[in-house]
Amino acid sequence: MKDKSDFELMNLVKKKQSPALEELYNRYIKLIYSFVYKFTQRNEEKTKEIIQLVFLRLWTTKSTYVDTKGEFINWLLTITRNICIDYIRKDCNENFNRQWNVYHHSSKQLEIEDSSNEIAGTINKFELQEAKDKLSPSQKRLIDLFYWNGYTLHEIAEMEDEPLGTVKNRLHQSLKKLRKYFNIGG
Repeated sequence: MKDKSDFELMNLVKKKQSPALEELYNRYIKLIYSFVYKFTQRNEEKTKEIIQLVFLRLWTTKSTYVDTKGEFINWLLTITRNICIDYIRKDCNENFNRQWNVYHHSSKQLEIEDSSNEIAGTINKFELQEAKDKLSPSQKRLIDLFYWNGYTLHEIAEMEDEPLGTVKNRLHQSLKKLRKYFNIGG
């Protein structure tokens, strides 16, 4: 396998030839590890998980590497980058949901003894829903897809069959409305 090109190896991987995947792993593991390790801010556990996802993606992908469109390493790094972003975005959403649940459940149990005990800047569920109600249906959908479901603006533009610029502008306008509602500068 060592004498085969990356293109040839990927063709073998598509045919489920595991030695081809092993060869790609041996060729690129140091580079991929280094890239992911920096991306995760030196978190070894996350790095290992993401690397597994990268090579699993190579094994299961239906997309193909086309050698006339560019170098294999650029294609591989793009896949790696996308998986890193998806992983981090998912991790951030899970952290937010955990924090929201802790806040939401603890705020139900809080008894404020006097008004000086208020927590400045805390947004409760009702305020958040009220703010979202100020948005148009398309703006709500965009906020949900982008922030809560983890889609990129490009993916949303494709899903909505709209130009990317229109989606970006809608996001800008949505955030502007939310900032205005919460009296946040900008």
